[in-house]
Amino acid sequence: MTPMFALAVATVVMGACGASQSDDGAAAQASGPADGSQVVARVGDRSITMDELDRKTMTLGIEPFQALYDARRGTLDGMIAEHLFQKEAAKRGITEDELMQTEITGKVTPVTDAEIQDFYNQNRNRIRGTVEEVGPQIRQFLQNQKLQQARDAFVTQLKQGMSIDVDLDPPRIPIEVAADDASWGPVDAPVQIVEFSDFQCPFCSRVTPTLKQIKDAYGDKVRIVFRHLPLQMHPEAVPAAIASECAREQDKFWPYHDKLFENQRALAAADLKRYAEEVGLDKQQFDQCLDTGKYRDDVMQDMQTAQQLGINGTPAFFINGRFLNGAVPFEQFKQVIDEELAG
Repeated sequence: MTPMFALAVATVVMGACGASQSDDGAAAQASGPADGSQVVARVGDRSITMDELDRKTMTLGIEPFQALYDARRGTLDGMIAEHLFQKEAAKRGITEDELMQTEITGKVTPVTDAEIQDFYNQNRNRIRGTVEEVGPQIRQFLQNQKLQQARDAFVTQLKQGMSIDVDLDPPRIPIEVAADDASWGPVDAPVQIVEFSDFQCPFCSRVTPTLKQIKDAYGDKVRIVFRHLPLQMHPEAVPAAIASECAREQDKFWPYHDKLFENQRALAAADLKRYAEEVGLDKQQFDQCLDTGKYRDDVMQDMQTAQQLGINGTPAFFINGRFLNGAVPFEQFKQVIDEELAG
């Protein structure tokens, strides 16, 4: 394998609040990525198939299956890219190293001090040390990122006009959605994204612009459904979740949702009521809804659903049942959404 395909980029700008670990009780109807007909054990006259094993394992949560699928898919994509790279080098009559220098490393500009400073400023809350102390690590990360982007762009170019058929089924857990759930987009959209989120989680706030980018890019092809997962470490997350449902009651969920994420450090009861007025809600109706905790049971039900799925970190997404964890960039959403639309 050439150095280009061994390139790894650290994911320092995405993440999730809380620990996303597995718990008992995930939906039994979920399907794993294995060949269900394969017999993996025989006990007397009893045969246990891979499908049975997968379904039982899925009760521990989707993450073991997702990790296996991600490893397989990453390796498979690398093998496809490597083959295309070898084929292109042979077509041009040059070595793979020469092709990599011509199309990738030779086209990537060095990281500037200004780029390092910008990255440091944008991520200052999560970086320990001064820009002088961590500058070399940031430079290396950004340089690797540029190389990865150039590599991905070139591989995409090589794929054009090439017949590529990938038959690797991702794990899925169907998520039931109620008609009155807070959602954006048509009910019959071919792609449904269910988000489990926490209004006090900074990573949930960070992914909000990405979701807007998805709306702008795909329009009526996607439906985004919001589910609550207020974490125990965030004491004001439950009241905020209840308040958002009170806003949904008046058809103002999304404006209020945006207001909460814009003001994550001010979510006391008085703040929640002030934001309601700012987005144009009926004050008396909203205050009564919030003060009585009208939608607390609904929020608790969302939390129970998340626990059954093995999710206790936010944000967490299910795209047509496919799990995507954390505040990942738009490109990762795009890959899954495009696959779902194509499939």
